[in-house]
Amino acid sequence: SLEFSVTMMPPFYKVDFSDVPSVIAVFLMGPVSGICVEVIKLLIKLITVGTNTMYVGELANLIAAFLFVWPLYQKLGANRKAAVEALLLSIVIRTACACFINANITLPLYAKAMSLPLDEVIRMVASVNPAIKDLNGFIILATIPFNVLKVGLNYIVGQLLFVRLRAAKIVPKAV
Repeated sequence: SLEFSVTMMPPFYKVDFSDVPSVIAVFLMGPVSGICVEVIKLLIKLITVGTNTMYVGELANLIAAFLFVWPLYQKLGANRKAAVEALLLSIVIRTACACFINANITLPLYAKAMSLPLDEVIRMVASVNPAIKDLNGFIILATIPFNVLKVGLNYIVGQLLFVRLRAAKIVPKAV
């Protein structure tokens, strides 16, 4: 899959475009379809590639996918204003929840899975970004910018592809 690391971010934070099919599915058939696409994507990844995060990253991705798809659908409309509102709402909700999930679930699970104290995991992350000194620094300097970038890119690419599919009459105009 197409993924890339972001400078000054932990190595396990990679931007990819794997949420784009979910965005298109939400526009075509609603939030349940978007979540189903995310679950299928996750299962295919686990079967073909496996996990390098001891399933913690996959759990975080599933939670994040729900948080990405739900606000998108709630604000979905047939005009550009509704699409922009959906993007902003998705970024705010997903980023806020990612901060909570990272601080309280995924980072402690990573630490436990690696048999390390949480402070040691934070020190490992600080090796790529010396400005990160503690958990709050990790959230502010890594989690927030990463989620804004990833959600924004996935939404924009998904929206652009959907518009192209609609213009090519691959999907109905009424959708």
